[in-house]
Amino acid sequence: MAGTKLNPSSSEPEAVMNAAKQNTKDANVNSCPKAARRMGSLGSDHGPRVQVEFYVNENTFKERLKLFFIKNQRSSLRIRIFNFSLKVLTCLLYILRVLLDDPMEGIGCWGCAKKNYLNTSSTDVIDWGSIFWVNRTLWLWGIQVTVALISFLETMLLTYLSYKGNIWEQIFRVTFILEMINTVPFIITIFWPPLRNLFIPVFLNCWLAKYVLENMINDLHRAIQRTQSAMFNQVLILICTLLCLVFTGTCGIQHLERAGGNLSLFKSLYFCIVTFSTVGYGDVTPRIWLSQLLVVIMICVALVVLPLQFEELVYLWMERQKSGGNYSRHRAQTEKHVVLCVSSLKIDLLMDFLNEFYAHPRLQDYYVVILCPTEMDLQVRRVLQIPLWSQRVIYLQGSALKDQDLMRAKMDDAEACFILSSRNEVDRTAADHQTILRAWAVKDFAPNCPLYVQILKPENKFHVKFADHVVCEEEFKYAMLALNCICPSTSTLITLLVHTSRGQEGQQSPEQWQRMYGRCSGNEVYHIKLGDSKFFGEYEGKSFTYASFHAHKKYGVCLIGAKREDNKSILLNPGPRYIMVSSDTCFYINITKEENSAFIFKEEEKQKRKGLSSEGIFGGASRLPVHSIIASMGTVAMDLQNTECRSSSGATLTLPSENGAGSRRPSIGPVLEIADTTVILPCDLLSDQSEDEANPSDDDSLPAPEYVKGYPPNSPYIGSSPTLCHLLPVKAPFCCLRLDKGCRHNSFEDAKAYGFKNKLIIVSVETAGNGLYNFIVPLRAYYRPRKELNPIVLLLDNPPENHFLEAICCFPMVYFMVGCIDNLDNLLQCGIIYADNLVVVDKESTMSAEEDYMADAKTIVNVQTMFRLFPSLSIITELTHPSNMRFMQFRAKDCYSLALSKLEKKEREKGSNLAFMFRLPFAAGRVFSISMLDTLLYQSFVKDYMIPIARLLLGLDTTPGSGYLCAMKVTEDDLWIRTYGRLFQKLCSSSAEIPIGIYRTESHMFSTSESQISINVEDGEDAKDVKDPWAGKSHRNSTSSDQSEHPLLRRKSRQWARRLSRKGNRQASKTDEKINQQRQELYHRSERQELSELVKNRMQHLGLPTIGYDEMSDHQNTLSYILINPPPDTRLELNDIVYLIRSDPLANVQNGSHSQKSSSFRLFPSNEAARSETQL
Repeated sequence: MAGTKLNPSSSEPEAVMNAAKQNTKDANVNSCPKAARRMGSLGSDHGPRVQVEFYVNENTFKERLKLFFIKNQRSSLRIRIFNFSLKVLTCLLYILRVLLDDPMEGIGCWGCAKKNYLNTSSTDVIDWGSIFWVNRTLWLWGIQVTVALISFLETMLLTYLSYKGNIWEQIFRVTFILEMINTVPFIITIFWPPLRNLFIPVFLNCWLAKYVLENMINDLHRAIQRTQSAMFNQVLILICTLLCLVFTGTCGIQHLERAGGNLSLFKSLYFCIVTFSTVGYGDVTPRIWLSQLLVVIMICVALVVLPLQFEELVYLWMERQKSGGNYSRHRAQTEKHVVLCVSSLKIDLLMDFLNEFYAHPRLQDYYVVILCPTEMDLQVRRVLQIPLWSQRVIYLQGSALKDQDLMRAKMDDAEACFILSSRNEVDRTAADHQTILRAWAVKDFAPNCPLYVQILKPENKFHVKFADHVVCEEEFKYAMLALNCICPSTSTLITLLVHTSRGQEGQQSPEQWQRMYGRCSGNEVYHIKLGDSKFFGEYEGKSFTYASFHAHKKYGVCLIGAKREDNKSILLNPGPRYIMVSSDTCFYINITKEENSAFIFKEEEKQKRKGLSSEGIFGGASRLPVHSIIASMGTVAMDLQNTECRSSSGATLTLPSENGAGSRRPSIGPVLEIADTTVILPCDLLSDQSEDEANPSDDDSLPAPEYVKGYPPNSPYIGSSPTLCHLLPVKAPFCCLRLDKGCRHNSFEDAKAYGFKNKLIIVSVETAGNGLYNFIVPLRAYYRPRKELNPIVLLLDNPPENHFLEAICCFPMVYFMVGCIDNLDNLLQCGIIYADNLVVVDKESTMSAEEDYMADAKTIVNVQTMFRLFPSLSIITELTHPSNMRFMQFRAKDCYSLALSKLEKKEREKGSNLAFMFRLPFAAGRVFSISMLDTLLYQSFVKDYMIPIARLLLGLDTTPGSGYLCAMKVTEDDLWIRTYGRLFQKLCSSSAEIPIGIYRTESHMFSTSESQISINVEDGEDAKDVKDPWAGKSHRNSTSSDQSEHPLLRRKSRQWARRLSRKGNRQASKTDEKINQQRQELYHRSERQELSELVKNRMQHLGLPTIGYDEMSDHQNTLSYILINPPPDTRLELNDIVYLIRSDPLANVQNGSHSQKSSSFRLFPSNEAARSETQL
């Protein structure tokens, strides 16, 4: 090493040092021709040092020249640019010589007597002198000689430097031969002056210029580190080849025609262009055979060279089309674009993204760059060729893990990056790992680019916590399925809220429910600042409940939440104690946002300035707005009836007693501007004692279970939001969680033995993943009344792991059982006949289907079987593909179903994003696909508050002071309210609850049912019913099965009945018809009895009691749908379920000196000794 010291010891002889010096000298002599750099000093204070020399390859003068002319990119680039300039200059000098040369002045050698030029049109007579000799002025000759000499020296130098042992290889190169032809004759003319007028084909330097240009571009790319230039190089080579062919032909024909027709340079160029373009006018043609031979040679060369060039260009173009090329840097700097990163792009995912993204007006000018590692499939290619998308969507084949591909997509200039997981993978954890790496790569490359990430498993969510918005699929899925069990059709409610729609779906339908349902489906969540709003600006300084009610009454908008300017947390229904200020951000549900609304004030609004009308305050044909009444009359006594806490399902709005025997319409207390704490009684859900007193146990023999309220001690994954829940005082042993096996603590082996008071909720899952924890938490939340907690049974295909059991053992009435829905015995053992809801979760193992849409086949068939075996059971199914929901309760010959299918096709042709919304199972909330929530992530780009609001509604997040979603049922005692607007006022004034929609179930008579068919056949009206599928028809609830329906038999019986009706004896015909109907009903009854016997036999075999199995109690004549934010004048109907946002009970609990009684709850720590009580 340089400068290394060799300090000899005292025992070493001096000869060693001399030998070292001698070796160093030998190394200097025998080190081959390599330069040495001397390092270190020759001596030091501590003794002599050994001189060490480092050798490099550039030792000799040749190596240094090779480094400068060939190896170094920058210096080599300069040399090639100079060489290219010389070649172009020689071509320009040739053109200048042609323009200055006039053969009429005579031809001949330099200094010789000039011969006269013979201009002949004969093809046999050739003036060879005009071909060999030209007129070249002295100054032009001097310039050409100088250029030729420089080119010759440079060529010889480069040939010497590139010599590798084979001299003939260097000599017979085409470029070397051309250089010699164009330079050596000029050098000879220096020593032999008569040859200075000799013709030299200098125009051949164009091919040398082409060769130098190609090498120059390669050096340029290496010097500036430019990539992806193959297409550019090939286009450049093709253009240069065409130019060289045309230039060579032009100059060659022009010179050879000196001996013939004496064509000018322009006419020769014209002839070459016409010939190479295969037009061939024939007005200019070569006359002598020499020029004709040159044309033949040039055409042959073109036929060989050009197809090869075009083939290479087409190949590169096709490869570029596959990979997508690059997104223009200029476009990225002048236009806005977003990047979509996916593992594999399917047509459904692409269309959902494009339709939802471009549904917003301000995003119409955005470009979408798709970065996908796989090749574009045929369906996606066809869609992207549509003019609507071809100008705005750019597909790039590449990986987000490569900076090169991220640079192609101009990720650093993107407005946002959407990273979606591949949910069609069998191994979803592996799919999440790929998503995490993509998110890390994008964040590393473009740290300022906003990230929108989709994760499948909740345990992987904390890896992408840095992203701006994250949607965990399993979190939302299980929370939505859980709320579906207590708030019917929550999945449909959330899906409609996060889809962009104008509410035009179904408006041309003859069915009233479809028109109402389609109109209300256009409601979305919007936001606006209170100070800038006409909807809410007048309610500054008023309570939130007051603003919500009056905004709904006056404008039809539903105010659901607010956010302080200095607080990032969104509060849903913060309650009457929340006072609105001008800086608050209001979140409301409406058909369109306020900025797109037109305000048309009615006459009664104009009369507000003239004073109150002479009629009653709350009655009369023209009623003033309630806020005007309150302002005019001052203090108003409130209706304090039923202000106690109501349960989520059994609430009733009782008739006010002060109205007597109904002499006038009951009045509802107004909503106060400022909440009165002595009037609004909060729902103290933390007090178990009050709950027990108000709702005594029905069975005194059974002791009431002891529960505590606290936070679950064990979360199965990192990042779960803490939620106050009903918990067991002591954790249940793992053996007690097994439903079908007894243990030393209890001997129960089936659901009947437990004697549950409430109906069961059964969840069929393949594997107990961490996401299933989010199914249990909403059903055990502290605001759910204890007496209404439903037992939860997890029907698992695979045994759960201990860490999952550790997370759920603290919850009351949660059990598991190993089994599957394919096995009837497993269903009976888990208590399906005592269940109110069965949730069937999509299985990951079905993702391996060869055809993507077949992934739901097993689930659909199993659910259909359960519909027939247990018609009264409410089954909530999750499907992979939304398009497969049309197979739920599939009836091929049912006219109503066919009419719904036609309606769906029409809505899809109109461009609706919710064409599947009219399918009966979806409208009733009995089927759900997580892919329908992809729009939640897409909407977050415009509405960054959508994910937090959805999480609050589903109970995934619990913000202090924010309300929660619940439901109440309208009973006969509540029908005095009459309209939705009066219900809104009643709820706001009494319990400060905000209604947001109605779940309505209607009863109709089916024209396709058995009883209706018999009537139609007897009356001869069956043909009319078949013609109009909508007329007088109704469809069944999605929870029912279609046991009594056989379309084929119905059709045959109709045809048979018609034939009989045409015969003579009408009485005999009717008798035969009745016999046939009885036979058909007997057939149907026998089928039902067969299914019933099958179930009862299996129950007897398992030792289960058959009491309670009711095979006939289905809901065949009902349909259900959702009305989101209906108009205030919407009539309430019996059994309507109203969605409510109830204020946070904890926010109403007072401290210390307040009159409210504080309630205690227990925190449930992992260490029981550390358990303590906390006073709220």
